[in-house]
Amino acid sequence: MDLPFLNRTQELRRLTETAFGSASGFACVYGRRRLGKSRLLREAGTGHPAAFYVGDDRDAALQRSAVASEIARHLPGFDAVDYQDWGTLLDRFWRDAPTGLTLILDEFPALVAAAPELPSVLQKLIDRQRRGLVLCGSSQRMMHGLVLDATAPLFGRAEQILRIGPLDPQWILPALQLRSPADAVEQYACWGGVPRYWELARACRNRGGDPLDELVLDPLGVLHNEPDRLLADDLEKIRLSASLLALIGQGCTRLSEIAGRLQTNATTLSRPLARLIDLGLVHRDIPFGRSTRDSKRTLYRIADPFLSLWYRFVEPNRSRLAAGQRDLVRADVDREWPRFLGQAWETLARDSVARLEIGGTRWRPASRFWGPSTERTPIEIDLVAEHATDPERMLVGEVKLSASAKEARELLAALERKAAICPPLAGKQVTATLWVLRRRGRIDDERVVGPDAVMTAPQGLS
Repeated sequence: MDLPFLNRTQELRRLTETAFGSASGFACVYGRRRLGKSRLLREAGTGHPAAFYVGDDRDAALQRSAVASEIARHLPGFDAVDYQDWGTLLDRFWRDAPTGLTLILDEFPALVAAAPELPSVLQKLIDRQRRGLVLCGSSQRMMHGLVLDATAPLFGRAEQILRIGPLDPQWILPALQLRSPADAVEQYACWGGVPRYWELARACRNRGGDPLDELVLDPLGVLHNEPDRLLADDLEKIRLSASLLALIGQGCTRLSEIAGRLQTNATTLSRPLARLIDLGLVHRDIPFGRSTRDSKRTLYRIADPFLSLWYRFVEPNRSRLAAGQRDLVRADVDREWPRFLGQAWETLARDSVARLEIGGTRWRPASRFWGPSTERTPIEIDLVAEHATDPERMLVGEVKLSASAKEARELLAALERKAAICPPLAGKQVTATLWVLRRRGRIDDERVVGPDAVMTAPQGLS
């Protein structure tokens, strides 16, 4: 079941303007698997002549034959020749293909694995003549080495480089045809912003199944081993990266704690953690008002919601799931779900601040605060942000799964007291807010923000 094409408007425009039509050139598209890169290529190619080939693990000769067959759909007779190398095939394409015909090589790293000379062949042809070419890949590591690294043959030759990321949270509500923004928060906590996960979950729901149970917990489920595939795409030292994700997913958030569990020196983990951060798999949290160099106060968390769920509930229970105890594991998930959902809701609330108008004004990106108060007692504030233009104004927020009107008043009063003894907020004008996922009864207070503000779907499915 295909979803509507969602929220890739800018990427689609850039790709179409660069690689298709009479003024076509070279574009590079990359990003982790299942984010909709191939769908983007198909949408961009709609109405334009394009030879589309998806690389695989076969021998180079077989892949050349397949590429020639795709080109022959637009250039009859092109596949009548047995091309002995990529240089001969591509040189003829560059010379004989009609103007406006774009060559799309999806999963380009797989092609290069069988034919390492391919980037150099393309470099010479690109330097000779501008032509529509799109190279796409799921291995961010390999795409960086082939196109983005300064030593790569294709470096500096792409007119457009598009790194495709997860879809914004608001799009999950129309994608899964959910009843309410609160339901959208729960589903986003499971699947994150990966459209292929949404597609699988929607199809499972439509046939009456339980997506979490059937897709993730079931050892035969499509997504049961998904993290193994993601790490294999982008990381050479999979064992260490998987270990880091497993520990962070189980609640080891400080570098010293992670190093202790791995029985290694903390300094040896800096580079592998930085790589996971660069790939968008791990996020580094620093208390509001502290320097990014303050490593002692840094906390790590898994950035991707689905991976967070997987490493929290699947990874530590793999043996039980393999032994057929899925019902017992699901009972554990249901029992611990409120805490997991609360963390996901807090992250969504915090991440939404910069794009919302709160209290009639705009704010900079928010972060957490934790540490000693002015009274030397430990305090935590879920959300702190500086005003967009006035550094003397601050926004603070408490994030809760549910609250009544009475509880909301009490929580806001307690938050204001905490803000008054928070060192970075001293002398500032503070606006306190409460973020509530599900309200118990009516709450008439503009300072209370709900999931409708965070997850409301954009107008139109474009």
